[in-house]
Formats: sequence, structure tokens, C-alpha cells
Amino acid sequence: MDILNDFLVHANSLANWPMFLLLIGGGLFLVFYSKLLPYRFFGHAIAITAGKYDAENAEGDVSSFQALSAAVAATVGLGNISGVAIAIHDGGPGVIFWIWVTALIGMCIKFYSCTLSVMYRGVDSDGKLQGGPMYYITKGLGEKARPLAIFFAVCGLFGFLGVFTANQFTETFMSVVDPATTIVSMSELNWKLTIGLVLAVITSLVIFGGLNKIAKVASAIVPFMVGVYLIAVISVMVMNASEILPALKMIFNEAWNFNTIITGGFWGLVIIGVKRAMFSNEAGLGSAPMYHGQSKTDNPIKEGLVASLGPFIDTILICTFTAIVIILSGAYKEDASGIVMTLSAFDKTLFGYGDVLLMVIVTAFALSTLFTYSYYGVKSLSFLTNAKIGSYYNVYFVIMIVFAAVASLELVKNLIDLSYALMVIPNMIAVLLLAPKVNKAAATYFKKLKNDKA
Repeated sequence: MDILNDFLVHANSLANWPMFLLLIGGGLFLVFYSKLLPYRFFGHAIAITAGKYDAENAEGDVSSFQALSAAVAATVGLGNISGVAIAIHDGGPGVIFWIWVTALIGMCIKFYSCTLSVMYRGVDSDGKLQGGPMYYITKGLGEKARPLAIFFAVCGLFGFLGVFTANQFTETFMSVVDPATTIVSMSELNWKLTIGLVLAVITSLVIFGGLNKIAKVASAIVPFMVGVYLIAVISVMVMNASEILPALKMIFNEAWNFNTIITGGFWGLVIIGVKRAMFSNEAGLGSAPMYHGQSKTDNPIKEGLVASLGPFIDTILICTFTAIVIILSGAYKEDASGIVMTLSAFDKTLFGYGDVLLMVIVTAFALSTLFTYSYYGVKSLSFLTNAKIGSYYNVYFVIMIVFAAVASLELVKNLIDLSYALMVIPNMIAVLLLAPKVNKAAATYFKKLKNDKA
């Protein structure tokens, strides 16, 4: 395990800068190239999501709301709870500012990538409609770009594993329930293995049902789990209202700490923020286009606007609330990382019962994330082989849930960070090269919208 982890640490150090330049540099280019379009039409995006502009005869398998719910289910999860804690542990409170910056840029990246996922839809070996980076790379850039699509899909076989979620759910259960003393006396390893097996069985019952089942479950769970979590964190903030401004001030002050002791100095701090933001909302990663590419929509621009809401919901709102609770509780000063830090923050601020409430929330987050992530992996393997073989990814996915339950946080974090960084490279190259196609389609769409209102 140590040899594998050392390899992942070294590989991450090499992949960080190409990822950073493409995600932030490329993302800033798209912000100005779009003339701030996703931000200017934020309200219109909400109206589309609500179904105001639905077309009855549109092609696709799921509604825009279901696609957003499924995509948000994969992003609004433990990345918002333990991922934020990891970021603060590794980079201090100031890292949250760079998470915000990345999320705002990510709204624009998601607009372009998810528009392309509908614009260049393909079909798999079963003749079913598909979307995502593999398809807009091969159909948008041509067959000469197929190696980029293959590289993305291969990395996706690892990046779309639910190992981080399974690991952090197991840590939550072990910390809150302490099953060795409250249920049955077993070793910690045996309990983690048991939790992994149970989680694998529950996940199997849903993921072998296919996209429609995943979308229905996700669209039911997501609004509920986000609502409960928001009520919890807002309650903490209301009860500690006087501490909110000092917490925000600390974030802004520490964001520009050029003398930080973080590995890599100031730029090391920024990269931590970028990586944790990408882990949280997945903008630039290429995962969300896989769901949005199968939405029932009659226009790619509409779906791109819906998708742009994801980073705002996921990161600007939920990650910020988590960070404020961790900071005002003082949990960030403890020698803890991941879910353990967040559990401590909730326990301190919600009368000693916050950790139990958070465990319930984490359970819903973990299951919805696992349900949706498996589908991304199936699509990656299906592209590399065929749809029949692709479905076997779920078997590999379930086995790795059990592995992750007993693995260290450091190992699973480094595995996912490396996979994500490598996936960003082919995806962002394609998005940047195809951006003019999106701008042309956007001009046509908004001209028609203006004429329809006239």
C-alpha cells in the first residue's frame, strides 16, 4: 500500500500543473469568451430547470431536472462535507477563497462542456443515445482525436470509482456509532470490512437497474438531502451569527498568505483549492456531460445553462456553509482531517447530537453519489469496448467499495486526485477547441428566444 501511495503522490506532483493551467487558464478564457453568459442568464437557467421551456418531442432519456439532480447527486456529497475539511486541513481557511474562484469559473466550463454533450450526442453499440467527453471529442474534433477520448475513458475507469465516498462513509460510521463497543466486539478492520460489504450490497440493488432507476432515485434523494443539510448548517450559523463575519474575514485574509507553510507555498495553497473545488463540483472533469448528454432537450444551449447551476449549488452554497461551520466551531484547529473534522464541528455546534445528524445526512449523500458514479464508469468502459461489456464495470465498482472501506484516506484521496487531474487534460482541450461552436449556437438560441418574446 505504501509503495502504491508513494507512486500516486509523485504522479500527482507531475499532473498538477497541466491540470491547473487548463482548468483555471482555460476556464478564465471561456468566462471572457462567453461574455459572462452563464452569469447573465442565471435566472433563465433556473426557469429551464423548472420545466418552463420543456419541449414534448425532445430526444433523450431523462428530464433536465433529473439530469441536474443526478449530476448534483454525484457532486453534492462527501466532497462538500469531508472534502472541504480536507482542504482546510491541508491548506488552512484561506483555501476556501480559491475554491470559490474555481467554482465561479466552473460554472462557465460546465456551460460549454454540457452544451457540447448534447450538441455532439452519439450512440453506443446497443443504439442508445449517449453523451459526454468521449463523444464530443470524436464527433466534434474528428476521429483523429480518438486517442484523447480513449485516454479520458481509461482514466475514468479509476476516477469514477466510489472509493472516496465509501472510505469516508465507513469513517463516519466508525466514529459516530463505534460499533465495536455498541454492537458487537470485533476488530476495527473486521468492522470496516463488514460496513464495506453492506454498502456494496445496497449499492448493487440500485446500480444494476440502469440509468432510469438511478435518475429516479437521485432526483428523489438530492432535494431532501440538500434541504436537511442546509437546515442543519444554517441553524448553526444563526446560533453563532456573531462568528460568521470573523470566519469570512479569516478566509479572505488567509487566501493571500504568501508566507504560508503549505507545501509549494502560495501556489501550493491555490492548487489545493483548485483540486478540492474540482473534487466538489467536478467542473472541467467531464463527468456531468455524461448525464446532461442524455437529457430530454430540444436545444444544447438550454442544457448547458441548466448544468451551469451545478457548481453554484454545490460549491458556492454548500461548501461555503460547511467551511463556516468548521471555522466558527474551532474544529479546523484540531489534528483531524476529512469527515472526522466535520463530525467534530457538528458535534460542538448542535448540542452534542450534530454528529448523529451528520451521519444520517452522510448516509444519503454517500448512497446517491455511489449510485451516480457507477454510471459514469459504465459509460467509460462501454466506450472502450461495447455496451454489453461496459455493464460489467458495476461488478468492479462494487468490489472496490469493499476495498475502499478498509483503505487509508490518503491512498483513496491520491488515487482520485490523480485520475481527476488526468481526465481534465483531454476534456478541457476538447472544450476549448470546440468553444466557437457553442458561441455560434448560443447566438442563434438567444436570437430566437428574443423573437419569441417579441
